[in-house]
Amino acid sequence: MKNNEAEVKAISTILEENYFKGIYEGNLDLLKAVYYPGTLLFGDAGGKPYAKNLPQYLDGVANRQSPKDSGKPFKGTIISVKVVNTIAIAELTVKMYDFNYHEFLSFHKLDGRWQIVNKMLSDVQQ
Repeated sequence: MKNNEAEVKAISTILEENYFKGIYEGNLDLLKAVYYPGTLLFGDAGGKPYAKNLPQYLDGVANRQSPKDSGKPFKGTIISVKVVNTIAIAELTVKMYDFNYHEFLSFHKLDGRWQIVNKMLSDVQQ
């Protein structure tokens, strides 16, 4: 098992510069750059089951008011990133709108770049 610090740093940079920023701004270009086209997203939001494919998710982002424009608090925090060769998992929290999401993102390094291949989330109201 290999946990390469350079790879952890690369994934952390992707999360900060693309993932969190893309969600906050509602920037589809930033989000598309980090998601594998076949990504599936599962979990719960507001006590309701959440299951989407990537086009459904991106459509939702495109048709909602961005957290930036809402004026409500937004904060993305990386809890951990674990890397084993060409696979990785990131654990994070995302506070946006009236949700407090706990997320697990699965990554795969494809053609030399890390991409999100699965997203699991749960709204953990505090």
